[in-house]
Amino acid sequence: MTNTAHFAAVDSLADWEAGHLLAELRTGRFTGTPFDVVTVGETSAPITTMGGVRVLPDITLSELDPAASALLILPGAEEWDAGGGAAFAEAARRFLAAGVPVAAICGATAGLARAGLLDERRHTSAAAEYLAYTGYAGGERYVDARAVVDQNLITAGPQSPVQFARATLAHLELAPEAKLDAYEALFDRGDASAFPALMAA
Repeated sequence: MTNTAHFAAVDSLADWEAGHLLAELRTGRFTGTPFDVVTVGETSAPITTMGGVRVLPDITLSELDPAASALLILPGAEEWDAGGGAAFAEAARRFLAAGVPVAAICGATAGLARAGLLDERRHTSAAAEYLAYTGYAGGERYVDARAVVDQNLITAGPQSPVQFARATLAHLELAPEAKLDAYEALFDRGDASAFPALMAA
């Protein structure tokens, strides 16, 4: 497996949603396996995140090759809710067809729903009603959970960035369950007693 993760630089992306996952992948501080994080834009033009951070994509979608990646990360963004992001959804389709995991959170799940990629996979999002507005055919496979993994697709809602990170790290087999339990306890529930367990696991 290549230690490269690709992150979709979608205009207006929600900074916090993939923040935990990006930090753990890039540093490898709790996994011992640092990744190169490569930002991918629809074009080479800079985008601005919801928080006002300017991001200059490393590569464009035309250069994105699933064979050179271990993971495609799709953050939520206002663009998805405006009906955009189709090019990134098609990239996700290519990744899944190639057997490469895709991690999508919040608005990105709506984009994947519109593309039909959730019709045959168990998934979650902000709420079942949120995805229902897309008119997709996968409503019966919606799971009311913080994060869901099925057929190389990891999904989560905007309230679950820590669970999104945990589920993705687990799917990539980068950390044992004991360490992931401590990670979630510390960063989601603020359980300071989990820190020694996290460092010792």
